[in-house]
Amino acid sequence: MVATAGLAVPLAASPSVAAPSNKACDNRNNNTYSKLLGCVSAPGVTKHLEAFQAIADANGGTRATRTPGYRASVDYVVDVLEKSGWSAEIVPFTYNATDTVLQQLTPTSVAHAHTGATGTGEGDVSRPVVAVDINLVGTRANSSGCETADFAGFPAGSIALLQRGSCNFSVKAINAEAAGASAVIIFNQGDTAAADRNGVINPTLGPTPENPTVVDIPVVGTSFGAGQSLAQPGSTARVAVAFRQVTDFNVIGELKGEVDDNVVMAGAHLDSVPAGPGINDNGSGSAGLLDVVEAMSNHKPHNTVRFAWWGAEEIGLLGSSAWVAQRTQAEKDEIALYLNFDMIGSPNYYLGIYDANESSFVAPVPVPEGSEDIERTLESFYTVRNAPYDDSAFSGRSDYQAFINNGIPSGGLFTGAEVVKTAEQQAIWGGVAGESFDQCYHQACDTIDNVDQEALDVNSDAVAFAVLTYAYSTEGVNGVQGREVPGNFTIPTPAGPEYTFAGPLGGDDGHDHDHEHTEIS
Repeated sequence: MVATAGLAVPLAASPSVAAPSNKACDNRNNNTYSKLLGCVSAPGVTKHLEAFQAIADANGGTRATRTPGYRASVDYVVDVLEKSGWSAEIVPFTYNATDTVLQQLTPTSVAHAHTGATGTGEGDVSRPVVAVDINLVGTRANSSGCETADFAGFPAGSIALLQRGSCNFSVKAINAEAAGASAVIIFNQGDTAAADRNGVINPTLGPTPENPTVVDIPVVGTSFGAGQSLAQPGSTARVAVAFRQVTDFNVIGELKGEVDDNVVMAGAHLDSVPAGPGINDNGSGSAGLLDVVEAMSNHKPHNTVRFAWWGAEEIGLLGSSAWVAQRTQAEKDEIALYLNFDMIGSPNYYLGIYDANESSFVAPVPVPEGSEDIERTLESFYTVRNAPYDDSAFSGRSDYQAFINNGIPSGGLFTGAEVVKTAEQQAIWGGVAGESFDQCYHQACDTIDNVDQEALDVNSDAVAFAVLTYAYSTEGVNGVQGREVPGNFTIPTPAGPEYTFAGPLGGDDGHDHDHEHTEIS
C-alpha cells in the first residue's frame, strides 16, 4: 500500500500483497486503479514478449515490416484483442519501398553495405566517382558539399562522393544535383571511434507527404570505410534506386465507451528492425498494451479507448503517419489524446517521460495544448510508486509525430536506447554506468533476454494508470468532463524529474532513430 494525500491505496500487488489470480482478473470489472494495476504485471507482459520471440524464431529472427514475422505479429495481436472482447481491425496502408544498389566497380569490385536516403530520387547509373571536399585524416572535420563552391569544376554526370559533416544531408544532395551529379553517395564521417560515426548511415533529406522526393537523382548512405574505398583514384561505381508500392498493416483495437466521440488513444510500433526480433524495441511497448487489453476485458469505460499497433515505424513512422492521414478532420477531432509507448523495458534503463512542459529539453516540434497534463499524470504515477523519473525529449521521433502535427495532445514513456548511462543515473536507477541504456538497440541481440523485469513492471502499471485515468475523464487535457475513477484515490502532486541529463532547459537524451532525423551532421 502507498500512502498519498492522506489516503492509503493499494495500486498494485507487492511482495507482501498477493496478486489476484488470473481467473479473478479475467472475471471481474477492473474499474479501479488497485484492481487494474493488480492485474497488469511484468509476467503478464513477458508472456506476450515470449510470443513475439517465438514468432521471430520461426521467421528468420526478425519481425520487420513486410516480413512473415511482422504479419504473424499482426495476427497475434488481433487474436489477443478478440479473445479479450475488444474490436480488432487490420488497417492496410501503402508506401513506396526502395530497392537500392551500391556496387564499386573499380579499382576494386565490392558491394558496399548501404541504405537508400529518405527523400531520394530514382535512377540507375554507372559512372566515375568524384570526391567533393572530403577529409579522411586527422579529425576528419569537413563541410563536404555544404557550399555550391565545393562543386567548382565538378564533371557533370559523375557520382558525387560526399562526407557527413557540418550541414544537413539535404543541403549536400541538393547542391550535388544542381552541379550536375548523376547520383550521390554520402558516407559516415568517422570522426570518432563510435559505431554511429563509422557505420552505415541512413540520410534523411527532409521529405514531406506532399513532396516525398527532395531530389530527382539517386542518393544512398554508407559507412566511413566504404567512403575510404570509393575515394580511391580511378573509382567507378553503380548506384541504383528504384521505387515500388507495397502494402503493410496497422492493427487498431477498440473498447467502446459510454461516450464515442471523445477517444483516448494509446499506441506502440509493432515492427522490429530487420537485424533482430525487436523484443525491447518495440515488443515491450506492444506487449505492455496487450497486457492492459486483457486486464480491461470486462471494463466499460466512460470514454472510448482505442489502442494501435503501428507498422513500418522503423523505416520512417510510416504506419502511424498513414493512419492519421486516412482520418477525416472530424475523426481526428474526436481523438482527445495520444499516449506513445516505445521501449519501456530497456535492460540498463532509466524511467523517462516525454517532456511536454520543456523543463529539461526545448522541444524542436509543436507541443499541443493539453500535453502537459499527460506528463503530469505519468509523473504522478511514478510519485505514487516512489519511483524516481526523468524527462525524455519531446522530439517527435516516434509514432506520436503525426498526432502532434495535427494538434492532438500527446505524451509517453521511454527507458533509453543507445545513449550511455552516467554514474549519477546508475546511483538513481541502478544498472551499469558507462554502458548504453540498451546495448542491443537495433541489433540481433534484442531478444527476450534484453528486457529488465523491474522496468517492465513499473511501466506496464504506468500504461494502465494513464489509460484508466483518461478512460474516465480527459478534462485536464481537452476540457471534456467525465467521471472520477472509482475507489476514492487522490492523484498526488508530482515529485519532479531528476534532471540527470543536462539540468533544466537544455540537453539531449539521445532518443535517436537516424531514419527520423531531418538533420544529421
